[in-house]
Amino acid sequence: MKIISVVGARPNFMKIAPFIKEIQAYNTQQKANGQEPIAHILVHTGQHYDDRMSKAFFEALEIPEADINLGIGSGTHAEQVGLTMMAFEKVLKAEKPDWVVVLGDVNATLACSVTAKKEHIKVCHIEAGLRSRDMEMPEEINRLVTDRLSDLLLTPDELSIENLRQEGAQDHQVAFVGNIMIDTLETNRTKAEKLIITQILDQNNIEGQTIQFDSTLDFGLVTLHRPSNVDQKEVLEALVRFLIDEVCKDMQLICPVHPRTKKNLQSFGLWEEMLQHPRMIIQLPLGYHELLRLNMDACVMLTDSGGLQEECTILGTPCLTLRWNTERPITLKEHGGASVLVGNNVRRIREEYQITLNENRKPIRPLLWDGKTAGRCLQAILDYKEV
Repeated sequence: MKIISVVGARPNFMKIAPFIKEIQAYNTQQKANGQEPIAHILVHTGQHYDDRMSKAFFEALEIPEADINLGIGSGTHAEQVGLTMMAFEKVLKAEKPDWVVVLGDVNATLACSVTAKKEHIKVCHIEAGLRSRDMEMPEEINRLVTDRLSDLLLTPDELSIENLRQEGAQDHQVAFVGNIMIDTLETNRTKAEKLIITQILDQNNIEGQTIQFDSTLDFGLVTLHRPSNVDQKEVLEALVRFLIDEVCKDMQLICPVHPRTKKNLQSFGLWEEMLQHPRMIIQLPLGYHELLRLNMDACVMLTDSGGLQEECTILGTPCLTLRWNTERPITLKEHGGASVLVGNNVRRIREEYQITLNENRKPIRPLLWDGKTAGRCLQAILDYKEV
């Protein structure tokens, strides 16, 4: 059997790491038994391509260097999807795999699933069935198209299974495997725990900032990158004012800054004030272990990241999700999780923030979020039978 796995952006890297390790373990056993191993090829489309967004994650998570890098780079959604399809088609014609495995909901996921099906190659989607119901999110388009085309749909939770059934997926296509992101968390938890927070902050300091972190005081974490939060001055400025004027009065606030967010903060005239505030600690984009370590001790998370919603659920960090909807409802309080949707309306954020100040950590572990999802993913591929 030959499998091509595709990654394109940082969320994919954290999902592919345990899957590759599972294939490696399987192949070791196959060789010991004198049986044929899986031929695995890792393709990196290059959507996230700089060292902090890509190379550092490959190294930290011990992901082998990609066998093929398409080098697509940045661009509009159409440019990324179109260029990826053109380049990936050549890979498929040369390699002729039995399966293409795609993960999550980035542009590479959509582009490579469409291209594979046009070449009559089976597609497996890890993290299938997530839905935000928000068609303005490009990721929602990617999810819908990929799931409609995929032969095998591997879901992280039972809510996702119901979504797929409502859309007409057949039972033989769907397998409940759990959340592969949690495999990565559990594998790396011990390593992250050993990191020293003050050293993380010093090593990722932004030029021009003097860090005044007090390890005896509480701190919160904030991450912002979605266009709905950072591309309009009135929205971003209101969020920054809330963080500086209200949250920073209660605690120190650590803010790893996405390149898109930094650019807009600078153009909107907000950057210098944040940089100079004594309780606002701006950081370069952090590595996986560094951000996990901070999340372990943070008293609150304010984020528009779906992956951090999941991480907060397992760690028990109270999480204010700065979005009006989420494709991961299993992480919300009403489903037993740690997160609450607050959008980008400061009044709503303030209400829920005041509630979180009185909350204690309460780790939650949804069904099959047990660190063993990658093995179930691989087994589902090996067991697949066409109907």
